Amino acid sequence: MKKKKIIAAMLCILMFISITTGTSSANAPTISAGSAIVMDVKTGRILYSKNMNNKKPMASTTKIMTALLALENSKPNDLVKIHKKAVGVEGSSIYLQPNEELKMQDLIYGLMLRSGNDSAVAIAHQISGSAEDFAHLMNKRAKEIGALNTNFMNPHGLHHDEHYTTAYDLGLISREALLNEEFNKVVQTKVWVAEREGFKYFHNKNRTLSEFSGGDGVKTGFTKAAGRCLVTSATRNGMQLVCVVLNAPNWFQDSYQLLNYAFDEYQPWKVIDKDTPLKTVTISNGKKESTKVICPEDIIVPVTEEEKDKIVTVLELGETVNAPILRGTKLGRAKVYVDNKLLYTTILTSREDIEQKNILDRISNFIRKKS
Repeated sequence: MKKKKIIAAMLCILMFISITTGTSSANAPTISAGSAIVMDVKTGRILYSKNMNNKKPMASTTKIMTALLALENSKPNDLVKIHKKAVGVEGSSIYLQPNEELKMQDLIYGLMLRSGNDSAVAIAHQISGSAEDFAHLMNKRAKEIGALNTNFMNPHGLHHDEHYTTAYDLGLISREALLNEEFNKVVQTKVWVAEREGFKYFHNKNRTLSEFSGGDGVKTGFTKAAGRCLVTSATRNGMQLVCVVLNAPNWFQDSYQLLNYAFDEYQPWKVIDKDTPLKTVTISNGKKESTKVICPEDIIVPVTEEEKDKIVTVLELGETVNAPILRGTKLGRAKVYVDNKLLYTTILTSREDIEQKNILDRISNFIRKKS
């Protein structure tokens, strides 16, 4: 399992290296944010950037990583006994009590909707035993994602001089989280009712869900040192974008302007339909002599009007595949290029099970060839 995670991380980093960057046109808005980025969630393509590699504190947008790790390292119904260090944490709170027991999913919703700093510490202790050890896990995961200019010192984002990220890195982390189906569900929720006594109604502080067309996340953040920080996401016509603004006095206005700009400049272009037969491969020693490969996902890429004629899709497949083969077996890759630059890579799989020939099949084939 660990080997698979390491391989997946290496593939992610390689993919980010080859992602093309969009260029901001004269139509790009003027914003108050010190740094910002707009990124396509599916491909990771950068559609807008401003000082995207400047290191800055990020306040409670830290909790995006905390939530991601909670989802990756626990189950929703896991019962969490609240550690005493998670009680009375300064700032936003879900008012945890010593030795109270909550389901992990309630802590995650309290973390992302209510921005509970106490919830963040409770999650950290449950997964890693301490907030300090959890910060090490956060940094490890950040490096796997490709966020190389980020350093976490805590799970909640309260100020620490060595706690920082960049707009680019936070975009990568947010993108990774948004690729998690359960995370998407959490950040789109407007109200959550926890299974507990007392404070159990968690209302989402992110106005994007109600104010912006297609808005579906993600997280607000504020400290005096960091200023107003906001990660927003929105989906239109099957294309989901994520926007990060750091130290942005006009945080929501900046985000809405940037998302609208990106949706205007880039259109979703479907390159491959999910489960549509694409190409034939020869099967060696199988009960069928050939099969079609499919892509297990719709491939929608963001392109400008001028780029639509510059999209090239390359299917990389071996000429022959040995049976037996199970449906979903990886048989190759599809690479999407825009203007000769690699934009996205995905796998191609078998659309059916193909059994290996048995002795009777071999004899029957031999007889047919001889007759």
